Amino acid sequence: MSDMFVPRHELEQLITQALIQSNVSEPNATSVARALTQAQLDGQIGHGVSRVASYCAQARTGKVQGHATPHVVAETASALRIDAGYGFAFPAIDVALQQLSNKARSIGIAAASIFRSHHFGVAGWHVERLAEQGLIALIVGNSPAAIAPYGGSKPIFGTNPIAFAAPRSNAEPLVIDMSLSEVARGKVMVAAKEGRDIPEGWGLDQQGHPTTDPHAVLAGSMLPMGGAKGAALVLLVEILSAALSGANFGFEATSFFEAVGDSPAVGQTLICIDPQLFSGGHFSQRLEILISEVLDQEGTRLPGTRRLSLRAQADSQGIAVSNVLLDEVKQLVS
Repeated sequence: MSDMFVPRHELEQLITQALIQSNVSEPNATSVARALTQAQLDGQIGHGVSRVASYCAQARTGKVQGHATPHVVAETASALRIDAGYGFAFPAIDVALQQLSNKARSIGIAAASIFRSHHFGVAGWHVERLAEQGLIALIVGNSPAAIAPYGGSKPIFGTNPIAFAAPRSNAEPLVIDMSLSEVARGKVMVAAKEGRDIPEGWGLDQQGHPTTDPHAVLAGSMLPMGGAKGAALVLLVEILSAALSGANFGFEATSFFEAVGDSPAVGQTLICIDPQLFSGGHFSQRLEILISEVLDQEGTRLPGTRRLSLRAQADSQGIAVSNVLLDEVKQLVS
């Protein structure tokens, strides 16, 4: 499958126009396009251009409210509760990021919950933006049912991503971002669109059998990473993101990919910490000591570093997008 290399501003503009023509307001389209373009740039293709067609279809049917305006419905000195209004998650997360930084610097720690939300893309990008401001950040979010409880066969939980970012004194932030399924479900979706098999061990068909057919896995269930321990983490994220925010649980949420049905109305929770306050000003020094110990061992690397090389590549060559997916978006604006 051949790739095209597209300048960032051109890809972002193309996605924005596809969304606007699908009944999404310009501010929301701009926020969503920025997030999807960043995901594609960072090599997270399951959260990038591959999402445009389904996003547009959902906006056209009203499953996602393209003109929703996220707003704060409850607030204290250190906390926010944000209603995404059945719209896209990214504008609501933008609202949270705008306010959490000041709250965390004032109080030391701040948090936001978001409800009536949607797919929130690359979790690491949201917390990275706070880390770029010198803050530690953690985000969790739930998603439509794709993983069964450990020992069970019926999906109840989503793939439930979790991401953490920490600022570094003379380097890009440390970002740890992972789906709690063996792989992100978006990667299975991309394989299905491109007609590729997936590795065994990613998921099961509806009868609970291992399969390399991405369509069978999308109809069946994903496998949690780490067996029982991974399944426990999935439960933890479900509680922190859905129960805490008052959002739908994974088994109550409709698909992120299909245009029919009610809004998924899932939730996210974002926590922001001022590391200098908690560490007495020693956080940066202590973190670098730890990182040095890790990197001193041959063969080691920090998580999240691949995105940095891909960003450098994109600056010179453009963003890699498969012809199939690029044509799919172009058809939406023609």
